[in-house]
Amino acid sequence: MFRSSTRLTAGPLEIEVTPPPSERAGLELRQLRRLEIASALEASTLLLLVCVAVPLKHLACKPAMVSAMGPIHGLAFAFYAWTVVETVAGGGWSRRDTSWLALAALVPFGGFANLGWLRRRAAALQSAGA
Repeated sequence: MFRSSTRLTAGPLEIEVTPPPSERAGLELRQLRRLEIASALEASTLLLLVCVAVPLKHLACKPAMVSAMGPIHGLAFAFYAWTVVETVAGGGWSRRDTSWLALAALVPFGGFANLGWLRRRAAALQSAGA
C-alpha cells in the first residue's frame, strides 16, 4: 500500500518519515499502473459478462457462463475498489478525482474510459518528476 509517510515510534518519541520526492513519485507511478490493470480487468470482465454470458443465457439457454463470469466479475470489481482505496489513501487526490475513480466502476464500461485518464495522470507525474 502506498503511504505518503511512515510513523516510527521509539518509546515516548514519535517520528514521521516522509520518502524523498523521487521515491514518492515512483511509488505513485507503480500504484497508478496497478490501478490501470485493475480498471482494465474490471471493465473486461463486465464486457464478457454483458456481451457474451448474458446473451448466451437468454438466447441459447446456457446459464453456466453467467454462473462462472458473475463471481469472476465480482472479484475483479472488488480488486478495483481495493486498489482505488489504496491509491487514494496515499494522498494527493482531490474529491473530484476520487469521485471519478468510483464512478468509473459503476458506469458500464467506465473502466475503459478510466484508462486514458490514468495514463494521462501518470504521464503528467513522469514529466513533473523528470
